[in-house]
Amino acid sequence: MSIINCQLSIILGSASPRRRELLAGLGFPFTTVSIDADESFPAELQAGDIPYYISRAKARAYEEQLLPNQLLITADTIVWCDHQMLGKPHDAEEAFSMLRALSGKTHQVYTAVTFAEKSPSLEGRSGGVMTLVDRTDVTFRELSDDEIHFYIDHYRPFDKAGAYGIQEWIGYIGCTALNGSYFNVMGLPVHLVYEYIINHS
Repeated sequence: MSIINCQLSIILGSASPRRRELLAGLGFPFTTVSIDADESFPAELQAGDIPYYISRAKARAYEEQLLPNQLLITADTIVWCDHQMLGKPHDAEEAFSMLRALSGKTHQVYTAVTFAEKSPSLEGRSGGVMTLVDRTDVTFRELSDDEIHFYIDHYRPFDKAGAYGIQEWIGYIGCTALNGSYFNVMGLPVHLVYEYIINHS
């Protein structure tokens, strides 16, 4: 189906400028809302199960406001390295520790994207919730302390999982291999979003 004929009113439940930019790149009109959700999760969750849980929690926090024929998209991204989750660093010291942990290794980036829909009047569909998780393997070369400090001082990656943005300087000089979606590392697996929208509109 042509994107011009998309019958759903798309809402991106994210304050992330990167996710807004990526969704806009698909060509679908959409609006954005900022969702205040509890992003804590059960301690036993591992790897991709963590963003899966948080992405759905974000959708649940908005579900009562969702109207028929609206499609809510929420997402969450984590970095997974040496069996540990690296979230957003609280300060420069934590950011340095994260980047030092990623240096010279291959880690995984998991992004979960949740689609929540309430559309009883649209072709008889009753709506529902679907969550998809994408994984990308990212390899960094050995990073020097000076390089890590330079990146933190100039880019202040405190709003980014794993303390880095693949599209920024650290990605230019540090990423030596990538297996999976580049845009997933940025925070939104746009190929999955596109497929869902064209198959459900």
